[in-house]
Order: sequence, then structure tokens, then C-alpha cells
Amino acid sequence: MNEPILKQAADISLGGDTLPRELADALARLDGEAVLDLVALANRVRNRFAPPFQACSIINAKSGACSEQCRFCAQAGTHATHAETYPLLSAQTIADAAHSAYESGVRSFCIVTSGYGMPRVDSDFEQVLKAIDTIRARCPGMGVSASLGMLGEETARLLVERGIEHYNINLQTAPERYAELITRTHSVQERIDTIKLFKPGGVMICSGGILGTGETMNDRLSLAFTLGELAVDIIPLNILVPIQGTPLENQPPLPAIEVVRTVALFRLINPRAVIKLAAGRESVMNDFQGLLMLAGASGFITGGYLTTRGRSVERDIAFRRELDIFASAAETVP
Repeated sequence: MNEPILKQAADISLGGDTLPRELADALARLDGEAVLDLVALANRVRNRFAPPFQACSIINAKSGACSEQCRFCAQAGTHATHAETYPLLSAQTIADAAHSAYESGVRSFCIVTSGYGMPRVDSDFEQVLKAIDTIRARCPGMGVSASLGMLGEETARLLVERGIEHYNINLQTAPERYAELITRTHSVQERIDTIKLFKPGGVMICSGGILGTGETMNDRLSLAFTLGELAVDIIPLNILVPIQGTPLENQPPLPAIEVVRTVALFRLINPRAVIKLAAGRESVMNDFQGLLMLAGASGFITGGYLTTRGRSVERDIAFRRELDIFASAAETVP
């Protein structure tokens, strides 16, 4: 019964086309050994169409005291998480972190700040621009990106003029359930509007979500198709790390097979995007991290996240070398 569904998916996906929604729904119901067939197909699609593997590092350049009450986030000012709080770091401190990543072999670096966003030019925004310039001077060839929340036309334009590699702003979950699952302090449409500001300037968009907030598989598919409609270039997928003091502190973890199935479906729905694993790939997925990569992922964030630790860059570089061998071998799976 599963073979016709998988064959139909292969015919479409290996031709470079996006799955129709009804076929994605059918694939989402696969279980048992059929999930490994889905993984093998997603790996073949990744090898055929996805851009080269991408590893990047981020810096939490402004932490905590956030006005946006995202239910999963340690940095929300209303959550008693005791997350570290500090104002925007100096341009030199940000550049030092970028240079450390650069010396480890990482060539993509993102400046991340807490808060609603930077809809207008202020002293913080000018400091971010200075940091971008400083990184460029010290790290030739390093792509510099930003994740500053919601923007206005002027702040987006200035980032485009600075030649940022990509702008990150996650949609997090199905747009129709954003207020219920994530926050009511701003709308998902504000995030979508920020994405659209960058399209005329040709800057790549990095936008994904977080798995395990109480969403259904239907919600995940809705997110995947929405990102495809927005022509997002990079899709980071986080796996919820429940943090004490947040409304999701007791949220049960997703079964590993559910995460693997989700990553594979994101690949088949967005065959040409970079699908980048982020928070939770090590701490939540543990022994299944490699399987996630073979399920169609084509990048990861290395060296740590905003408020949770990751693995060292050196360990991840070795991990990637081994993955390249397995990904090539898996291509021969019928």
C-alpha cells in the first residue's frame, strides 16, 4: 500500500517539483519501515537539488528582557527563567565572536538580538551596522547575517545596502495557529511583512520554525507550504528544549520518528532550500541526530544557540565529514 505513494512522491520530488498537499498528507501517515524509505527519498532529493551544506554560528548580541511573550522562549521578560540579560554588545565584542568562529572554519555568522525588532534607525541599529562592517574587515569572505526581529522599510534597506548574506525571522508554526501556540503580543503577519521587505533587494531569507510546541503534523505541513510560497531560501528547524519558567516547561518531547518524518517532509516540500537543524538537535535528538541529517537536512547551527549550549565547532566539523560519506552511500538505496 505504501509503495504507490512513495513512487508517486519520488516521481514528483526527483523531478524537482513540490509535493501537492494531499500527497504530503499521505506521506505524513507513513509508519514503521516506510519511514526509512521516506528518509532515503528525502536524502536523494537533498543530494540532487539542495545547495551545498551550510554550517553557521550565531551570537546572542542582546539578551533577555524581551517584550514579546513567546511561550517557548527563555528571554521573554514575563517568564521567570533567570536567563542572562544584557544590552546590545559592542561592535568589537560581536566581531571578536565572529572572528573566533572564522578561525574554526565557519564562514557564516548571524547577529541575533532579543526584542520586538528594529523598525526604525536608532543607536542599537547603528551599532549592528558597525558590527557588520567590523566583521567584514576582520574576516574576509565570511557571510554576515542578522536576526533583529521586525523591521521597517528603512532598516531593511540599510541591511540590504550592507550586503548581508541573509535575514532570519522565523514563522515558528502554522500561521493560522501562531497566536495560540507562540504569542499574542505580535502577529505572524508582522513577520511575513518583514520577509517581504527583503525580496526586492535580493537578500536571502532564513525562516523556519520550532517543533514540539503542541502543534500537529498538519500544522507542520502548513508551515512548510507557507515557507515554500514565500520562496524562503533557508529553513532552520528547532526542536523544543523545554525551559523551566516558560509556559512550555512541562511539554513532553516529540518522538524521534515524528521529528525524522517532519524533516523529510520539509525537504520534499522545499526541495531546493537549505534545511538547517538548530536547537535541540543534540540535546533532544541525541543518537538520532545523524538520521535527521540523512532525512534531508543540509546544514546546522554550530557552537551553541541563544540560551542553550550546542556542540563544539570541531566536533561538528568531524560529524559533517562522516555524514558526507553516509549521505553518498545512501543515494544508492533503491
